[in-house]
Amino acid sequence: MQSIILYGLKQLATLVSGLGKKKKLFILIFHRVLDEPDFMRPGEVDKHVFSWQMQLLAKYFNVLPLADALERLDKGELPSRAVCITFDDGYADNYLNALPILKQHNFSATFFIATGYLNGGTMWNDQVIETLRNFTDAQLDLRKIKLGIYNTQTETEKLQAAEQIILQIKHFPPRQRMEYTAYIASFDKGLSDELMMTDEQLVKLYQSGMEIGGHTVTHPIMAKISGKQLKTEILDNKNTLRALLNTDIRFFAYPNGKLGQDYLFEHVNLIKGYGYQAAVSTQWGVTGRDSDRFQLPRFTPWDQHPVKFMGRLIMSQFYGKNQE
Repeated sequence: MQSIILYGLKQLATLVSGLGKKKKLFILIFHRVLDEPDFMRPGEVDKHVFSWQMQLLAKYFNVLPLADALERLDKGELPSRAVCITFDDGYADNYLNALPILKQHNFSATFFIATGYLNGGTMWNDQVIETLRNFTDAQLDLRKIKLGIYNTQTETEKLQAAEQIILQIKHFPPRQRMEYTAYIASFDKGLSDELMMTDEQLVKLYQSGMEIGGHTVTHPIMAKISGKQLKTEILDNKNTLRALLNTDIRFFAYPNGKLGQDYLFEHVNLIKGYGYQAAVSTQWGVTGRDSDRFQLPRFTPWDQHPVKFMGRLIMSQFYGKNQE
């Protein structure tokens, strides 16, 4: 029955793609591909889910490298149901888990790397998540940094605590956020230093046919730092990647990626001036020929069922935005 439904969705996709002359590009965004489902990371896919997602894309969509897709979009030669795959941040499981699955289908994805966390670094939000995961007391008391007290007895409570803490400190100035995160991480003496890729893994990822893009050094909220700091974040990131991979770095992803909240319009011109060919945001939507090449929208259906995943992709391409 499921195969019949999927065939019907393919036919619908073909019909939708023919309703207008203007072809649309759908850019998917991922962060991690876990070994197995994780109660602390319910929004991330695991190897099983990512595998069937890629199988569906291979069978029913046209998956293109980002550079190729944008070039064909500019020329008016974009195929129907065109999709690009992107990853943000630089997690080790991108290399360990995602890459083998991508290679099975001859897909080339783009990986946006925050270089400051390569070789044993841990992003601030991961410090919060892993601290809560490993915390064994019934409550985490953060009144010393004015964040309150959190119940931590169950998996659900630990997840809720992590989400609430991250939401509160996400847009703090970088130094303050670092101080708060360091205090929270002090409750856990066993934080992993293997969450992010090593230089060697990143080089192998690139040599496997993947595109590597810029994502700043420390993943700051660009709207919250000075122009001098931002210049350093962008240029040091790009220069590090270029030296490591011996290639030009063509694409950039804004950290967090919401215009006005995470980056400002003036930063769009900044990225252009630093020689990038295009940049991606996290604004939900699809890309058309008239879309701003330096604010490309991205989205990933979160559905855990193949039919719903396919349906959301198809309708999002038709309407140009996420369908609830």
